[in-house]
Amino acid sequence: MLIEALISRARKHRYFMSMNNRLICTLLLACLLSLTVGLVQAQENFTVLFLGDSLTEGYGLETGESFPDLIEEKLDTDQLAHIRIINGGSSGSTSASGLSRLQWYIRSRPDLMVLSLGANDGLRGLSVEEMKANLSKTIEFAQGNGVKVLLTGMLIPPNYGPEYTEAFAAVFPDLAQQYDIPLMPFLLQDVAAIPELNQADGIHPNVEGTKIVADNVYAFLKPFLPDA
Repeated sequence: MLIEALISRARKHRYFMSMNNRLICTLLLACLLSLTVGLVQAQENFTVLFLGDSLTEGYGLETGESFPDLIEEKLDTDQLAHIRIINGGSSGSTSASGLSRLQWYIRSRPDLMVLSLGANDGLRGLSVEEMKANLSKTIEFAQGNGVKVLLTGMLIPPNYGPEYTEAFAAVFPDLAQQYDIPLMPFLLQDVAAIPELNQADGIHPNVEGTKIVADNVYAFLKPFLPDA
């Protein structure tokens, strides 16, 4: 009887040890799955909004050739495909449309916005003060909704007169300082006024010019993106 009792206890001990080991393995597996899901969700939850005009939209280019599209390709190459790009460019847009358009795009929950408005204000000779006020409202709305803002500056030809030209150019660094946001001084750096890099209108980059814009903007943007 004693021997049978000892054997029974040994069997029960092995059974419970086996159950404990299975339970521990199950819990470890659940934790690993939870961490994996969490990482995947984190990767899927970063969205970049490019809010701009025809320069952002890709005026005169084929679908997929705008600089936001090219940046998306660069993200894929750098294994950052979990970062979603929204091209919020609209031809003819001025700074006056920035706030209302952002209020519409905010439903997509962007984490970061690259703001590239003002070119059409300058080309039309619109009020610099109003442009600054419009951009300020757009920036304030973004920051108030937890969206990080990156600003790209713009320059206009000197034929608008030195006073207007200088006042226009000063808006962007002033806003960058006021709101403590990163500034790319000139969106069309290395492209503007170079005929072979622009379309016939002399304003919008062609395919080759857009590649340079994409390279420059991506170099500006990348430090503010989450790692893979």
